Amino acid sequence: MRDLRALPKAHLHLHFTGSMRHSTLLELAERDGIRLPEQLVAQWPPELSAADEKGWFRFQRLYDVARSVLRTEADIYRLVREAAEDDVADGGRWLEIQVDPSGYASKFDGITAFTDLVLDAVAVASRETGLAISTIIASNRTRHPLDARILARLAAKYVDRGVSGFGLSNDERRGSTEEFAHAFAIAERAGLMLVPHGGELLGPAHIRTVMSSLHPTRLGHGVRSAEDPALLEALVDAGIALEVCPTSNVSLGVYSSLAEVPVPTLMAAGATIALGADDPLLFGSRLLGQYAAVRAAHDLTDQQLAELARGSIRASAAPDSLRAALLAEVDEWLAGDGSEE
Repeated sequence: MRDLRALPKAHLHLHFTGSMRHSTLLELAERDGIRLPEQLVAQWPPELSAADEKGWFRFQRLYDVARSVLRTEADIYRLVREAAEDDVADGGRWLEIQVDPSGYASKFDGITAFTDLVLDAVAVASRETGLAISTIIASNRTRHPLDARILARLAAKYVDRGVSGFGLSNDERRGSTEEFAHAFAIAERAGLMLVPHGGELLGPAHIRTVMSSLHPTRLGHGVRSAEDPALLEALVDAGIALEVCPTSNVSLGVYSSLAEVPVPTLMAAGATIALGADDPLLFGSRLLGQYAAVRAAHDLTDQQLAELARGSIRASAAPDSLRAALLAEVDEWLAGDGSEE
């Protein structure tokens, strides 16, 4: 078996707050005297099953606690730099980090000032680590759709500063997807990739709603399309990639084990798949862990793993020249002698 760490990858599903290192969370909380829940201290990663409303409330509470420790500009620079360092260590060559500026607006002088800060931090982290990084502005479906329109206009304003996409995240059982169509139309006109969540906590019917209302370029998760062969075929025909986050799916109770995450079914149908870590802080596994998990759970061959890496690169917002170079690197990895370091 070849060394998965050496396999070139693009990371397309990583949330800003959830990218934080556990050690950084503990250090920043101690600095400011923030008392963390035991789930984030003694028991890590925490048990999070969000298959019901109580579970999702628990997940959101821990996420809000994590957000609260980021209080200074230096904290933001540190988080982005460490996320980049971790991706580089895992064989990442391109990163798209997803952030909702609304969650930080009150502490950092509004959404525009915070977005400027994040984009500056991304530029610095990219220079320091050599990792190519772009930013996705994500709206929150638990907030009013008018807020999403404001964020879509903000994302459009920053297309030339490294914002590559517009998303819609949080519990897909909340709110009305159709009401976010106007925001996504704004982003679409600006030429941004459209990357809403769908097909995680809700099944095929909601994926169809997302497709018809939001015109996604990629689907955040999308794994439950495997339950509907006709839908899966439609996704493949439309070229809509799936950002599959295996350890997240199990931690949140979407599937009871990694063996149930339908990666082989999706691959057999010809879907373009980009493995992602989602929120490593809460799920305990970063980018490399996703590849190792599906290799072990499904006995995937190196050829299949290489195709997953290719899918992540093809589905990315990377420039054509970088995409071609990375695909060539994957071919080189596959042509190697197959020995692990």
